[in-house]
Amino acid sequence: MGIVLAFAPFIGFALVDRFAGSLAGLATGAALSAILIVRDALGAGRSVKLLEIGTFVLFAGMAAWALLGDPGWSVMGVRLRVDAGLLAIVLATMALRRPFTLQYAREQVPPEHWNTPGFLRTNMVISGAWALAFVVMVLADVGMLLMPEQLMRVGILVTIAALIGAIKFTQWYPERTVAQR
Repeated sequence: MGIVLAFAPFIGFALVDRFAGSLAGLATGAALSAILIVRDALGAGRSVKLLEIGTFVLFAGMAAWALLGDPGWSVMGVRLRVDAGLLAIVLATMALRRPFTLQYAREQVPPEHWNTPGFLRTNMVISGAWALAFVVMVLADVGMLLMPEQLMRVGILVTIAALIGAIKFTQWYPERTVAQR
């Protein structure tokens, strides 16, 4: 549940962006990210997550840029930047060998498993699945940006399928690895 809740800022952004515009959507994403950071900073047994910090920086930075610079981004242009930013955050955590799922998993798995090679490998695989979902989303965004009339409906369905696939994989894969031991 924690990892799915981590994407609340993106869901809030998408909903508000659709009905109130990109600046309001970006501000909503930043505010929801800040709430998650505060929740984790004050919660017993919780830690502030790299994904939540990156998400806050992404949304707050883009909102500030939109407010101060008036870049004239289209709705799809903003979504492409948000999804590409999310992909960059996930890839950076993997490159640092601190996959973003690791912090969420540590809140659910006993400490004696935290430093095992299998635990890190499992989290790298799950983070990789999320990275793949975000690559698919970025490609869908590019398609919708270049050919909105032809690909809008398909792009939305592809985005939803990518997210559902990543969620299902996140639920399934740890059980598979435990069963193989």
